[in-house]
Amino acid sequence: MASAFEYAPAPESRSVVDIAPSYGLFIDGEFTEAADGKVFKTVSPSTEEVLSEIAQAGEADVDRAVRAARKAFEKWSALPGSERAKYLFRIARIIQERSRELAVLETLDNGKPIKETRDADLPLVAAHFFYYAGWADKLDHAGFGANPRPLGVAGQVIPWNFPLLMLAWKIAPALATGNTVVLKPAETTPLSALFFADICRQAGLPKGVVNILPGYGDTGAALVAHPDVNKVAFTGSTAVGKQIARTVAGTRKKLTLELGGKGANIVFDDAPIDQAVEGIVNGIFFNQGQVCCAGSRLLVQESIQDELMESLKRRLSTLRLGDPLDKNTDIGAINSEEQLARITTLVEQGEAEGAERWSPACELPSSGYWFAPTLFTNVTQAHTIARDEIFGPVLSVLTFRTPDEAVAKANNSQYGLSAGIWTEKGSRILAVANKLRAGVIWSNTFNKFDPTSPFGGYKESGFGREGGRHGLEAYLDV
Repeated sequence: MASAFEYAPAPESRSVVDIAPSYGLFIDGEFTEAADGKVFKTVSPSTEEVLSEIAQAGEADVDRAVRAARKAFEKWSALPGSERAKYLFRIARIIQERSRELAVLETLDNGKPIKETRDADLPLVAAHFFYYAGWADKLDHAGFGANPRPLGVAGQVIPWNFPLLMLAWKIAPALATGNTVVLKPAETTPLSALFFADICRQAGLPKGVVNILPGYGDTGAALVAHPDVNKVAFTGSTAVGKQIARTVAGTRKKLTLELGGKGANIVFDDAPIDQAVEGIVNGIFFNQGQVCCAGSRLLVQESIQDELMESLKRRLSTLRLGDPLDKNTDIGAINSEEQLARITTLVEQGEAEGAERWSPACELPSSGYWFAPTLFTNVTQAHTIARDEIFGPVLSVLTFRTPDEAVAKANNSQYGLSAGIWTEKGSRILAVANKLRAGVIWSNTFNKFDPTSPFGGYKESGFGREGGRHGLEAYLDV
């Protein structure tokens, strides 16, 4: 995109990561072929280049992995918390040591800019393992009563938007509390989970404690339905979350779901405009808007709408879209052809329903999956783009006159995952935050995460919390 400055390309070297031509499933401490021999390919979203061929787990492989996890559970759960902590600390340190390699790998497989994987994802991944390592020998003091016990085998299904970070959110508390894990990464981003399997071996983690099963939806369904899985954790779409809830209903399995969102980012007339614009951009264009808690609905007080929109459009014109491995890139590639088609369809629907579309001047690369940053004005709450989760770099702008109207519009959603408030008045922040039905509310910032803070939603955004002390409860019999 156009910029006041010319940036010389600054590509991160691909040579720091060595991707094998093929990878197997990781079961009982070893890489192995799928029982039926099935494989699939993972491609780079920015170039459509095939990165590797991956074994595709079937029902027999799920059963094999669950049995390995069940066998490992006996010894792993019997270890003192201080001993489990040593493994988690070791994993965290190895992640830090290999962070450059993992950041490049994640960018290649996912499509997000290298500066996001390098500066946000990987530090948070290591931080989660460090944080839960610290809890492993303190579970009696976590507030869940005396002698809380692990549940058993945890079946975990993670999405493609933050592959390694979602893995850390799931695996770190599960291991700290004495559970063993069978994890299914998303089919479009399996590589970082398979590299993590190698980190587990490097850390000397006992065999069977962590098992990684790449595959499609049927692999995840088999894992969720397996009778010997005690805990199911899922992050992904609301539709799949509802299906999982139906599957585990009537069983004794413990369940946490972190699902879709349509976060409201509320800007009051006394907000610092430049700061708010940066927060808006970070809220919806970070990771190309492929974030469940993205601030995809911008609610602006009418009196500052023109000033804010002028400043926002000017800022969007400076964003750089292109090679995700270039350290100057702000907007990377959409994760898959399927996701690009969904974004395109919803944006076209927004135009057809009468909303006004705007994008900065932008030349898209000839290969790969790309979508220019887009905002819609003249949006009402009846518009599809104001109700449905687009999961792309698309912002819907609505207006309000009073704080009560802002709250009513923000809460007028089937989702309740996140929200943002921009104002100079601390009293207004507290008053509005108390009325918003959202699991995470940021004030004068957006998309800030910390392993000590719980994360999760209300309504169709799911239930249960991940992160912080609260994240331990999901993996304990309390």
